[in-house]
Amino acid sequence: MPIIKILPHAEYCPQGASINAPAGTSICEALLDNDIEIEHACDQVCACTTCHVIVREGGRSLSEMDEGEEDMLDRAWGLEPDSRLSCQAILGQSDVTVEIPKYSINHAKEGK
Repeated sequence: MPIIKILPHAEYCPQGASINAPAGTSICEALLDNDIEIEHACDQVCACTTCHVIVREGGRSLSEMDEGEEDMLDRAWGLEPDSRLSCQAILGQSDVTVEIPKYSINHAKEGK
């Protein structure tokens, strides 16, 4: 079972964390299942960028990015070459390290 190492994030995971998740699970599902409440405004259907993460290690073990995810990622704040939508990044057999960006674009939340 792969381990997801989450780097510290002030809001979602201040101390950082390491969680186990079965292969075939999306990073987003694994985080939510382990009480790391990453935003996912579109309910994990690849229609927003609120679950954007940067894969710092182990990215080759994740599922390949499809065209829909690539197109959506172009709208993400703080896009980097190793950015993924966590709802679309499916775990393989290897461990991964992810960073949740400081900001996300969430029009529903911005007015609060």
